Amino acid sequence: MNVLGYMQKVGKALMVPVATLPAAAILMGIGYWIDPVGWGSESIVAAFLIKSGSAIIDNMALLFAIGVAFGLSRDKSGNAALSGFVAFMVLTTLLSPAAVAQLEGVDISEVPAAFGSINNQFIGILIGIISAEIYNKFSTVELPKALAFFSGKRLVPILTSIAGMLLAFVFLYVWPIIFEGLSTFGQYLQSLDAVGAGLFGFFNRLMLMVGMHHALYPIFWFDVVGINDIPNFLGGAASIANGTGIVGKTGMYQAGFFPIMMFGLPGAALAMYHCAEARNKDKVFSIMIAAAMASFFTGITEPLEFSFMFLAPALYLVHAVLTGISLYIAASMEWMAGFGFSAGFVDFVLSSQNPLATKWYMLIAQGLVFFTVYYFLFRFIIQKFNLNTPGRGEDMNAAEGETETDMPTLALAYIKELGGDDNIVEVDNCITRLRLTVKDSALANQDALKALGAVAVVPMGKEGLQVIIGLGKVDKVADAMKIALKK
Repeated sequence: MNVLGYMQKVGKALMVPVATLPAAAILMGIGYWIDPVGWGSESIVAAFLIKSGSAIIDNMALLFAIGVAFGLSRDKSGNAALSGFVAFMVLTTLLSPAAVAQLEGVDISEVPAAFGSINNQFIGILIGIISAEIYNKFSTVELPKALAFFSGKRLVPILTSIAGMLLAFVFLYVWPIIFEGLSTFGQYLQSLDAVGAGLFGFFNRLMLMVGMHHALYPIFWFDVVGINDIPNFLGGAASIANGTGIVGKTGMYQAGFFPIMMFGLPGAALAMYHCAEARNKDKVFSIMIAAAMASFFTGITEPLEFSFMFLAPALYLVHAVLTGISLYIAASMEWMAGFGFSAGFVDFVLSSQNPLATKWYMLIAQGLVFFTVYYFLFRFIIQKFNLNTPGRGEDMNAAEGETETDMPTLALAYIKELGGDDNIVEVDNCITRLRLTVKDSALANQDALKALGAVAVVPMGKEGLQVIIGLGKVDKVADAMKIALKK
């Protein structure tokens, strides 16, 4: 598998631990609403909720080790997850300041500061990847009869514990250098201040086109290079107390997404509806209202973005630029809010009482401005350049009388147009797209796949392929394909 395809898989695996964040956001958000002044010191209920959420945030590194190992394992095995836990505990225990002092025969005060930060998401991701690869390679190994009990999946935790020991030995010497490099990079990004936030917003949206935004956001949102924006923001009072949370700064890589997802993209949806041909308006309205509501309330933007991403890529470039501008404005004005899932209304309300939320209400004013900008700019560009956004240049009612193909038949059709079962190595999916490992992506019939309902087909080198199908349907197609391929 090529590097791009593997990074795609790692990005997908990262969603497993990230999926725990909404629980933390809800618990801590309600806690801050109950006690917005004392942050738990004046209410036992608030303290209970905030501490419960903190249990997730404070253990994100471990969750990354477990979640990435699980997500990258070929059969999504709990044994792989356990192996990630084992390797992480071995490595972080051996490289704790007290253990390093003992191993090197020095006083604990002489231990490099890097080992005080060994429990971080960068280590968690690395351990998760290594554990998954060990699982995928050795989980089917058969040992001699005398050792048969430890064959297969039981062998993997043993091997990962040994891998944790070997990695700890290597990191005993190289971790201070790596840590210094990561810290320097993180400090450089933070020195860019609002400009850095704007650039992150731009590239975050741009990389969504090839599904690589998952590889970018950990740098800014988690503790990979020391920024750790989401956990620091959700930590609220605790983050302020330990100095990792800075009022007016923490949240700068999140806040600017709220005006885009709650207001800007719904404005784009309205523009595309008004630009649709009269015969298609009813169809376009039903599509756009559902996508706009999802974007506003939950921050799930893919249904809306995919509606014009490939039909009118120039519009998507405009969207990426406007996202960057929004993050720059929010960061420079220090209008801060944060999220545990995505920048929708639910997260916006929950985060408003967080101690690190500053002038959060101004994001609503900014959002109304962006709604207007998106609406008029999208409408002007669509009409000026006659772009084929939904409902333009096609008769969406032509297939009104057709019956929907049953899922097993549809899955077989997808397999055929992807080059046949011999060409497909692995089938996976995310929220809107099939993520495929194939022998030769050139064998895929893109026109035929689009005729089956795919919005777009994106080759990821020779051995990687993404087929954008859409929210609510892609998981059914993926499951049906897996069943068909097994048969």
